[in-house]
Amino acid sequence: MRKGPRAKAPFLNHVSLDSARVENLDEYPFNLAAVAALDKLDLSNPITVFVGENGSGKSTLIEAIAVAAGFNPEGGTKNFNFSTRESHSQLSEYLRLARFPNRESDGFFLRAESFFNVATKVDTLGVSHYYGGRSLHEQSHGESFLALVKNRFGGHGLYILDEPEAALSPQRQLGLLMLIHELIEEEHSQFIIATHSPILMAYPGACLYHLDEAGIGKIDFEDTEHYQITRNFLNNPKAFLSHLLK
Repeated sequence: MRKGPRAKAPFLNHVSLDSARVENLDEYPFNLAAVAALDKLDLSNPITVFVGENGSGKSTLIEAIAVAAGFNPEGGTKNFNFSTRESHSQLSEYLRLARFPNRESDGFFLRAESFFNVATKVDTLGVSHYYGGRSLHEQSHGESFLALVKNRFGGHGLYILDEPEAALSPQRQLGLLMLIHELIEEEHSQFIIATHSPILMAYPGACLYHLDEAGIGKIDFEDTEHYQITRNFLNNPKAFLSHLLK
């Protein structure tokens, strides 16, 4: 890892919705229960993880936090300024981010759905040497994800990841966990992650938030549906599938 100034995480303290400025709370994305319930959501853990079903608002919330923190909506560093499609919500304009005095010296917003666009921008800018010296487009999706984290995440940084497991096998998800651990423990970094992966959720000491139709609240790893379904399936796949497919 590259060494930067000795800023220490965490950098973000909490986030809240400035609902008084919202003209219509019944419109998307303010009508999402998790968004409506945003009242000083604690982000001070070195790693915060959002979990929940598709449509619960995980990606909407993490994108808004990233944009409010200064990142490009489609991903990249704070220096990336491009747009292939205006698809992000206006939520970021109504969020209040409270920061600690320390400021990150590095950062990246990684989102699986627009990673192709980020890789293209890296090639266009001619900065592949910061990403391992090889075009991200010349690697498999999983290889390019890990090359990004391994080579570009320099430490003392704020890293916001939206479903990073999308391109990663279980083995490579474990590899990502190792890199995240090094960046937290040795490089004083902070992570905010939205994921469906029980492997990533299992990071020791992570603060997990569950988003659903009731709102947003803390949850223990073993109480997540992701963990319970995966455990039940692996304990007895034949019985599980027999019941599911009968």
